[in-house]
Amino acid sequence: MGLTSQSTGAGVLEGELKIERTSPKDKVIALTGNPNVGKSTVFNSLTGLNQHTGNWPGKTVTNAQGKYRHKDTNFIMVDIPGTYSLMANSIEEQVARDFVCFGSPDATVIVTDATCLERNLNLVLQTLEITSNVVVCVNLLDEAKKKKININLKELSKKLGVPVVGTNARNGQGLKELMDAVYEVTNKHTTPSPLIIHYDDIIEDAVNILEPSVKELLSDKISSRWTALKLLDGDPTLLIGLRKYLDFDLLENITITKKLKEAKEVLLKAGIDHELLRDKTVSHIVCAAEEISNKVIKFEKAEYNHIDRKIDSVLTSRIFGIPIMVGLLGIVFWLTITGANYPSSMLADFLFSIESRLTDFFIWVKAPSWLHGLMVSGIYKTLAWVISVMLPPMAIFFPLFTLLEDLGYLPRVAFNLDNFFKKACAHGKQALTMCMGFGCNAAGIIGCRIIDSPRERLIATITNNFVPCNGRFPTLIAIITMFFAGFVAGPYQSIFSTLILTGVIVFGIIMTLIVSRILSKTILKGLPSSFTLELPPYRKPQIGKVIVRSIFDRTLFVLGRAVIVAAPAGVVIWILANIHFEDLSLLAHCAAFLDPFANLLGLDGYILMAFILGFPANEIVVPIIIMCYMATDSMLELDSLNQLRELLVSHGWTWLTAVSVMLFSLMHWPCGTTCLTIRKETQSWKWACISFLVPTACGIIICFVFANSVRLLGLI
Repeated sequence: MGLTSQSTGAGVLEGELKIERTSPKDKVIALTGNPNVGKSTVFNSLTGLNQHTGNWPGKTVTNAQGKYRHKDTNFIMVDIPGTYSLMANSIEEQVARDFVCFGSPDATVIVTDATCLERNLNLVLQTLEITSNVVVCVNLLDEAKKKKININLKELSKKLGVPVVGTNARNGQGLKELMDAVYEVTNKHTTPSPLIIHYDDIIEDAVNILEPSVKELLSDKISSRWTALKLLDGDPTLLIGLRKYLDFDLLENITITKKLKEAKEVLLKAGIDHELLRDKTVSHIVCAAEEISNKVIKFEKAEYNHIDRKIDSVLTSRIFGIPIMVGLLGIVFWLTITGANYPSSMLADFLFSIESRLTDFFIWVKAPSWLHGLMVSGIYKTLAWVISVMLPPMAIFFPLFTLLEDLGYLPRVAFNLDNFFKKACAHGKQALTMCMGFGCNAAGIIGCRIIDSPRERLIATITNNFVPCNGRFPTLIAIITMFFAGFVAGPYQSIFSTLILTGVIVFGIIMTLIVSRILSKTILKGLPSSFTLELPPYRKPQIGKVIVRSIFDRTLFVLGRAVIVAAPAGVVIWILANIHFEDLSLLAHCAAFLDPFANLLGLDGYILMAFILGFPANEIVVPIIIMCYMATDSMLELDSLNQLRELLVSHGWTWLTAVSVMLFSLMHWPCGTTCLTIRKETQSWKWACISFLVPTACGIIICFVFANSVRLLGLI
């Protein structure tokens, strides 16, 4: 049963970060950590199905909340975004910091990776400056053991001054001990005494000038020492957070402004401006993390990660990186193409077998023929098409994609393509959002949230449609098989189809880079921003969890959205095909009107009309073409691709038409679901319209140039 924020008590109130509690005894726990440390695994293992997902108020960053009962207490676990620091340099960092500062969590659990603990300690030390109610979770101890890394957890706890618990969240090991420590901290059975980082004497003198006044004003609502440091640093996001969540404007306080000016003068006399101050504070934190690591971590091997580095020397090399990436892409497509054929056929047979029973039902209730046509031939048939065509490929593609993600390969894809996107003045993380678009462009648009720069996020959003989603794969595959792969017989046919499809995808990636470059030099001018790209250690993927997660979180979610927009399309298609004027259906009249323009693109009016009517869901483009050519009153499918090819050829299709349809399928407007997602993510119809027009214009131009070049050269 789906749980709501009301039922779990875990809803985020609009405009604030406080969490609703069903009981005063409930404890709110913030779960934070670097990306790729297993934070979500800890969260999922504890909360199970008792989860609720939403957006942080005013942000496009998602939050996950869930309930877990331990001993006599209900814990509301809040999975805040993975981040490398709390410096508020990105949306994720700002959301994480604001929740720890202003969300009033009873404790903060920081999940770290045992295989790279030193780097993770930077976040731990930054968090300890904000709050003392911290429990450190050292996860992935099994991975550390394989790499011969030994961590003295007791000594680490002593150095940090807070509880430290080792876990292996994948197997559930240590999670009880983790919650025991959380229980002790939240119920005040233990009083943490966190490590205090001491900076240069000049910085400490400046802090001591300002801190007493800050503490007097803010009391214990937030760490006065940390707030003083941030004021000296000139962090504007902190002032915004204080005004928004605590209703304090520190700079309006005369005493604070006087002390702040005095403290800054002390720093400036020593030659320390706010940039150098930040560098010095960060350096002290990094040095402290290194010092602690040297005392608590022992490496039995001098190069504990040499296997990962050897693999990376091949997978991310200048020579082999891109070919291997394209090869893996081809394998995924081949498995998707060959694996989806049989289940798709079986699912279609099952769903369309229900059609006759629905017809019998409408006859039994003596429903008018128009109602039967609208509900069965229109809505049901359209939904059956969408489900039978979309579900099997997605059920194969998404798990394969998630397996590569779980294995740790996707960051290597971003690494390989980073230089290309940099040359296009775009963001390296766009490579990841582009990969997400292969499953569903709407999912790729949502994935653009990982890009910090608003300008580069818009570029990634606008160009995401240049990689085909699962809804366009069936059209591309069918055309490739009928007009090109048919020349190759036997088992090599699927391999040849995969090679052509991979070539089409590579062309889509090239167009993504070209259009990104054009956008960055025109309406979205700017320089590419730098970003931290972590190459996490390779891990054995959890196949069972991957399949379940990808089926429920991705496949069914995307399918559900497609079904919602496809149902109205079925109504429109049926009406256009069944209302006649001068012995021709409205569909035929529309096709005749579009035919001259479509011919310039290497298409015909019916094909272009099919793309227009396929706006809600790309899966129904081919069925609409068949329906138009056969002059039927509803969508249908022929028994084989050979019959379909004969039908298309009899209506004037040539290899030019086939290539033009493939190019237009690759580059045309996003589907309805994607457009709505763009509107939601950008909060603007303007950018949704631009995202609609850019790929459409590219498709028209490319098809026009290609079709007319072929005709001028006399190749057809």
